[in-house]
This record gives sequence, structure tokens and C-alpha cells, in this order.
Amino acid sequence: MFSAVFAILGGDALIKDFVVGLDLSPLTFLIVTQIIIFILGWPLEWTEIIVIFVPIFLPLLDHFGIDPLFFGILIALNIQTSFLSPPVAMAPFYLKGVAPKHVNINDIFAGVTPFIFIVLVAMVLLYMFPAIGMWLPNYLYGS
Repeated sequence: MFSAVFAILGGDALIKDFVVGLDLSPLTFLIVTQIIIFILGWPLEWTEIIVIFVPIFLPLLDHFGIDPLFFGILIALNIQTSFLSPPVAMAPFYLKGVAPKHVNINDIFAGVTPFIFIVLVAMVLLYMFPAIGMWLPNYLYGS
């Protein structure tokens, strides 16, 4: 409902005009949106991010010449990382709830830290070489 009302009232056009007025490069736009989504991943579930915030960014993709599928891949990677990162880190706290008594939260954070770094490296590689994530869709759909 929020996204629909936001669009009907012209909020998406207002955001688009504001961001276009900032004169960002496509890379800067991608980095800023990923930082916003990363921070939103601390207090919000993935569904709220996808339903509320992604529709705000989608109209801007054409302006910056960014493939929506590529943007979606980055968001999926980003959300995985934000759910594991402090300060909120919902996923480690869920794990703590079902872990044996001798496993403390620091053990869980130590276990997810390598995964966080792997995903961050994957995101950097995807920024540098978009074909990593796009070769299969391009092959299948001839883009």
C-alpha cells in the first residue's frame, strides 16, 4: 500500500527529480543505493525493503542506464550481508535462539564474519565485472 500511495501522490517523481539533480555517476548511484539498502537491512526484513524501497529506486535505473536484473542481484547480495552484520544482525540472533547453550553470540559472529567478507568481495567483483552475474540471463534471453 505504501508504494502504491507513494507513487500515486507523486513521491517517486519527487525522489527521481531530486536524485537526478544531484548529478551522480551510475557507479555513485549504485554505491549510494546499496549503502541505503545495507543500513535498512538492520531493522527491516527483506520483504519491507523489496516492497517499499526498491520501487523508489526502480524509476532511476533507466536514467543511469543500469540493468534492473543487475540491480536486483546486487540487492540480493547486499541484503544477505546486512542481515548478518552488527549492530542489529537479525540472522545471528535467530541462530542464537536455536543454538545449544554452550554456543554464545560471539561464536556465531565469528562464524558469519568470513561469509560477510566473501559476499562483499563478490559484490566488488560484480561491480567491476558485471558479466559475472549477467552471462546466464544474457545467454538464455539473448540480451
